[in-house]
Amino acid sequence: MLRNSLSVLTLSLTICVAQSAAAAEGMWTFDNFPASRVQARYGFAPDQAWLDNVRNSAVRLTSGCSASVVTKDGLVLTNHHCVVACEQTMSTAEQDYVAHGFLTHARTEERRCPGMQAEILREITDVTQQVQAAIAAGDPKDAIRSRDAATAKITDEACHGDQTSRCQVVSLYQGGQYKLYKYRKYSDVRLVFAPEFAISFFGGDPDNFNFPRYCLDSAFVRLYENGQPVQTSTHLKWRRSAPADGELVFVAGNPGSTSRLDTRSQLEMQRDWVIPIRQLVRSELRGRLIEYSQLGPEQRRTAADTLFSIENSFKAFYGQQRALLDPTFFARLMADREQLRSRITGDPKLAAEIGEPWKQIDAAVASYQQIFLAHDFLETRAGSISQLFQYARILVRGAAERAKPSAERLRGYADSDLPLLEKELLDPQPVYPDLERMALMLWLSKTREYLTVNNPLVRHLLGSESPEALAARLVAGTQLSDAKVREALWRGGAAAVAASQDPLIRFVVASDADARAVRTRYEQEVEGPITRGQEKLARGRFKVYGDSVYPDATFTLRLSYGSVEGWTYQGETVAPFTNIGGLYARATGSEPFRLPQRWIDAKDRLDPKTPLNVSTNNDIIGGNSGSPLIDREGRVVGAIFDGNIHSLGGDFGFDPRLNRAVAVLTVAIAPALRNVYGLAALADELESN
Repeated sequence: MLRNSLSVLTLSLTICVAQSAAAAEGMWTFDNFPASRVQARYGFAPDQAWLDNVRNSAVRLTSGCSASVVTKDGLVLTNHHCVVACEQTMSTAEQDYVAHGFLTHARTEERRCPGMQAEILREITDVTQQVQAAIAAGDPKDAIRSRDAATAKITDEACHGDQTSRCQVVSLYQGGQYKLYKYRKYSDVRLVFAPEFAISFFGGDPDNFNFPRYCLDSAFVRLYENGQPVQTSTHLKWRRSAPADGELVFVAGNPGSTSRLDTRSQLEMQRDWVIPIRQLVRSELRGRLIEYSQLGPEQRRTAADTLFSIENSFKAFYGQQRALLDPTFFARLMADREQLRSRITGDPKLAAEIGEPWKQIDAAVASYQQIFLAHDFLETRAGSISQLFQYARILVRGAAERAKPSAERLRGYADSDLPLLEKELLDPQPVYPDLERMALMLWLSKTREYLTVNNPLVRHLLGSESPEALAARLVAGTQLSDAKVREALWRGGAAAVAASQDPLIRFVVASDADARAVRTRYEQEVEGPITRGQEKLARGRFKVYGDSVYPDATFTLRLSYGSVEGWTYQGETVAPFTNIGGLYARATGSEPFRLPQRWIDAKDRLDPKTPLNVSTNNDIIGGNSGSPLIDREGRVVGAIFDGNIHSLGGDFGFDPRLNRAVAVLTVAIAPALRNVYGLAALADELESN
């Protein structure tokens, strides 16, 4: 599953070589799409009208996924695993929508997803000069603060007074470009349909990141405004037939993040420090969640979404780690970087302009090693999966930051950021105390373990309490599970937070100075120097390759092109299609190959030859979950939901021989709606557009 935090795709060719027209590689921005390459390879070039229609139909969900508008009444297609958290908030011990599915037979039954916002990209504006000038004019030690102040000013001005838009400044090419992205936002997103977890994730973890797959990993939400479904001027038409083997297809979505332009020292830091340490903690969390889930049906229900996410992340990062440990793979990565370096240093004028950014980045990475544990446990991943801790930190920091001018605040607290932050904070959502205690206890104990008992930061964090006792006290005493309490603290600002006796608020207030201090050190000693070094490398890369390269993923809208294709590995050829008959043949009746009763009952009503899932050679990554698979006529063919096992190192590159995206097909979704779920009206809405 391709949630935003996951990175997918493996390298066999070097990046710069692969950036030639030889492979259908690239997560291209809509303002620099290589239409001529598509024309040369496939005999078709998307024109501006085609690109505009796709861009205006593509949706970014704040759940970390992608989606697409597929009817004139604001109906949006995405993956089931992109809405499972929404289902979880609606579920109770008596009604488990995750297990049994969420079906609506009338629009009055469609229910709002707490915390979810949908965004459609409307404008892209180049603001590189303004941002880079602000960085150059500021104190070099505070380059990140200078950058963040500049981007906050730009976004605040661009969206000032516009309640229907969200503005973001996006760094592309690792600081080589800065673009202002302006989105039309929809804060009222309602769940329309989601199948049972057992069919959306059929095959479970054993099949995850593998192919063949047999999943109906699809769901529908609808955009609302002023209490009514949004009437959309553009949408993707629904294709009622399967694509052909070799057919040209596009993927429009929001890939999360990649590291394809990182230097050797940055990649070694990921390989030797970041991934291994986080995997150890993630592994223990997974074990505790599994143990908790075995206590009973309610424990299994409340832990299900979190366990699914943790298992998914663990497998993906395991694949990344293996890729970086592969000597051949790593050698190819290094050959690419050496090629760029030799091209720069071989040009005396360019070398004088660029200087030695590699040494600057190396020094910053060395500094990162010194503070990584403190920064990771106290700042980046503080609180682990605790929802209550995140509420408390937002309230405490929000009170402090909103008292400052917008441009001087911490990243994420500028005026343009506040509407979404408020929504995520104040929308009512269920909180599970047992899971909260587990999360806080594990975070506190791992912080003590990795930073050591004698570390002043640990002593300040724990005081005289054990992690177990502190976690229990905080969860038992806090009232932050109540949305009205959170709202009162948010509206009351600094005065309300200062007066609050909530133990979790008091805990965050007491420990936040340490977290902020390590954050500042990280920005000054690590992020700032790396950002300045990467900007120099970006200038060199542009001089060498021009705009024929694509930027790293940034969870912003991209378009990739490719074709329906299987692959051959170690003499075994994998066909690009699976069908509904194969689903029934694979079912054993035992988890994770158990079919929901609805599917067992509907077997005779479904054509076993109907294609279900497909593999393509499109370039995707985490965040592309729910992305529409689109044909040359601009029709939606399916929804991306995964990649194959060879794709799990794709944070670092792309292998056109083996890397495959996996999608669920529209030709299977509509019959399932009609013949399994009895939702003929929903199928009619899709197929009549």
